[in-house]
Amino acid sequence: MLISHTHGFLFVHIAKTGGTSVRAALRPYRWSGRYAPAILLASLMSQMTRPRHRLGVKFPRHAKAVAAKEMLPEEVFRNLFKFVFVRNPWDLQVSSWHHIGREKPHVLEGVKTFPEFLRRKFDPERPYDYMLDISRELQSDYIVDLHGNTIVDFIGRYENLQADFDTACDRIGIPRIRLPHERRAVDRDDYRRYYDDESRELVAQHYAPDIERLGYTFD
Repeated sequence: MLISHTHGFLFVHIAKTGGTSVRAALRPYRWSGRYAPAILLASLMSQMTRPRHRLGVKFPRHAKAVAAKEMLPEEVFRNLFKFVFVRNPWDLQVSSWHHIGREKPHVLEGVKTFPEFLRRKFDPERPYDYMLDISRELQSDYIVDLHGNTIVDFIGRYENLQADFDTACDRIGIPRIRLPHERRAVDRDDYRRYYDDESRELVAQHYAPDIERLGYTFD
């Protein structure tokens, strides 16, 4: 999550949706205004504690919108332009598969294929693992309040990342920024080629709320 009180926006960062590039583009707008020293101090304090965010002085990177709604003054939250990017759930899982294979290959020990990866991810008997479970969460949970009501103002799509980010910049009132290619994958094929019927259905069942709310299909 990235907040700028000076420019009046709150970016909710869902993992594997292009959020690292969005954060990089917007970071200069975070460290400005009268709240900048306090935000910097909170960030430093958070980084120095183990586990991180133990002190509760800042929102975690992948905090949900409801956290800001519950913790910020009502008027402050209401006046922020709140936006998020989402991604086709089937495509997101392929991205997760490659990301974990590059960054934390030990998590995939004994896993040889993408369908095996999904079976491990959705195994109810598996112990919690952050790398597997951050992309197991529903994207729709990031954009709703405790009653299931959408509380963000703009939902951009990874499939239309630059154009939708341009729209967000316009809404914020800052110049349009060309997004950097942070963590851009070069080692993957079209996501549909990774699936068999069983693995396709695993994603359809688990992410049914996202598919319905966000309007995604396999094709």
